Amino acid sequence: MSINISGLATETVNEKTRNIDLLSTKEIIEIMNEEDLKVVEAVKKALPQIEALIKETIASYKKGGRIIYIGAGTSGRLGLMDAVEVIPTYNSDRFVGLIAGGEGAFVKAVEGAEDSKELAVNDLKELGLNESDFVIGIAASGRTPYVIGGLDYAREVKAGTGCLCCNFNTEIAKHCDYPIELSAGPEVVTGSTRLKSGTCQKIVLNMISTATMIGVGKVYGNLMVDVKATNEKLVERCRRIVMEATGCDHNRADSVLKETDNSCKLAIIMILLNISKEEAEQRLKDSDGYIRDALK
Repeated sequence: MSINISGLATETVNEKTRNIDLLSTKEIIEIMNEEDLKVVEAVKKALPQIEALIKETIASYKKGGRIIYIGAGTSGRLGLMDAVEVIPTYNSDRFVGLIAGGEGAFVKAVEGAEDSKELAVNDLKELGLNESDFVIGIAASGRTPYVIGGLDYAREVKAGTGCLCCNFNTEIAKHCDYPIELSAGPEVVTGSTRLKSGTCQKIVLNMISTATMIGVGKVYGNLMVDVKATNEKLVERCRRIVMEATGCDHNRADSVLKETDNSCKLAIIMILLNISKEEAEQRLKDSDGYIRDALK
C-alpha cells in the first residue's frame, strides 16, 4: 500500500536549494545556516504546547512514573540519546528511549520496523508500561505507524501521552493528549529530516528532559546537583558544584563529598547548615529532594 506524503512540509521541495548541487561549499553552508535560523523561531511558536506537555511529565515523574520516548529512525535515535544522557546528568533512570527495531536500530536501520504498530505495543509491554508513565511519540512526519501503535496502547493503559512532530495537523497528534507540532519548513535536501526537523526535535527534547528534572528538584540554582559521578571529570564537577553552591574551598568540598559518597545534595545541605550527614539525609527526605526546601 502506497503512502501519500506529498502534503507534508518535511517532504516539500525547498525552492531556495533546487540547484544546491551546483553551489560551492561556502554557498551550501551559508544556505544551511540561513535555513537553520528558522528552527529557533519554529520552536518559539510551539512553546505553549511544550509547556503543557512538560507540566504533565513533571506530574508523572512525581508519581513515580517514567518518561518514555518512542520513535523510528532519526527520531528514535534522538529520543534514545536524550534518555541515555539523563542518567549521568541527573542520576535518573526514569527517562527511557524506545526505537523501532530495538537498540540495534540505533546504528543500523531495521527494515519495516517503523511500519509495525504491534512492535511498539510489544516494546511497551516489555517495559511494563503503567498509568503512572508518560509516553512521548517522536516523528518528523507525524504519521509513523510504530509511534501511533505505541500511543494507542499507552492510552489503553491510561498512561499520559504526548508527541513531537515536525508538521502541522498530523495523524499522530490525534492519538495523544499533549501534541507538540512545529515546522521549520522544507529541508535543504528534500525529505532529509535529520536536518532542520532533527534539530527542532533535539531542542525540544532538551527542554522536556531539562525542565522536567528542574521541576522535580534535581537542579539547585543552575547547578546539576544530582549528577552521577561515574568518572574523574564528573567527580571534579561535583567538587565545583559544591564549592559554587556553598562558597567553601576545595578541601572542604572534597572531604564532605567523600563522606556522602559524592552526593552533591547532601554535601551542600551539610555545609550550609553545618549539620551531620544523617540530619541532612532526613531534611532531604522530608523535602522530597528539593534543596531549597531542605534548607528552610
